[in-house]
Amino acid sequence: MLLVLSVVAACTPANGVEPRLGSIPSTPPWVAVATPSVAPTVRPSPLPTASPVAREKPATSSATETPWPSAERVPEPAATPVAGPYAISLAKVADFVPQYTFEWCVGASIQMARSIITGNRDESRTSQRQLWEMARDLTVDSPYGGANPAGWAAALDDLGLGPYRLVSLPTFDAAVREAARALADTGRPVGLVMWAGRHAWVMTGFESTADPRINQDARVTHVRVMDPLYPHGSRWGPSPAPNRLIGLETLARQFVRRDRPDYDFGVDPGWLLVLPVE
Repeated sequence: MLLVLSVVAACTPANGVEPRLGSIPSTPPWVAVATPSVAPTVRPSPLPTASPVAREKPATSSATETPWPSAERVPEPAATPVAGPYAISLAKVADFVPQYTFEWCVGASIQMARSIITGNRDESRTSQRQLWEMARDLTVDSPYGGANPAGWAAALDDLGLGPYRLVSLPTFDAAVREAARALADTGRPVGLVMWAGRHAWVMTGFESTADPRINQDARVTHVRVMDPLYPHGSRWGPSPAPNRLIGLETLARQFVRRDRPDYDFGVDPGWLLVLPVE
């Protein structure tokens, strides 16, 4: 996709055509965006986070990628479920990677997930392109030539970061609860399929009234997210700062139901998650 405002403004579906995941609707009037050759790399000040659950370094992918840094995250014991209010944050602000084109949100989301899970960061444009191409090649029957959420989940698996599964939940509340439970249970981030199937965010933590692993009545009150489009925003709303804690009302403006019977992702219509499973 060409990085020109005329293209960005034209990404809203017309005549029933849905853009590929990563296409950007027109920018809202409150966000001033000069069209960059690469996405901005300005980072906000780090926010306090809890240490993530350590994971082994993933198996080598069949795709050609730039080498990872050699530094390893120090292993820590898995968290023990606790009673009472609960909070978890797997990421640091430094794990954030912007998408380098208006199409590569899945590639950037995979980069962020890899950093959070392994502690090995490769924020390069080359790596992001390779990861997006991997997800695109694993996307089946897309009429748009891009990477869809099923390809996103498959790429995470091929990189040894999984297992991940694309799932659909019938309500917003059910999707948020399931995302929180899986994140706490596996110690891995959750992919959120935003804008009714058009964009990718990474959920990195949450706050709830109780631990969702041991209390079915636990109510999620806030979530931590990373939007690779930050700081641009879109017609759907502004992009939260990396690893920012946001309320569910804010999340619900952009995390909406997907229902496109003309383009089958292999799951029922609903709120879609790229979900870590054991």
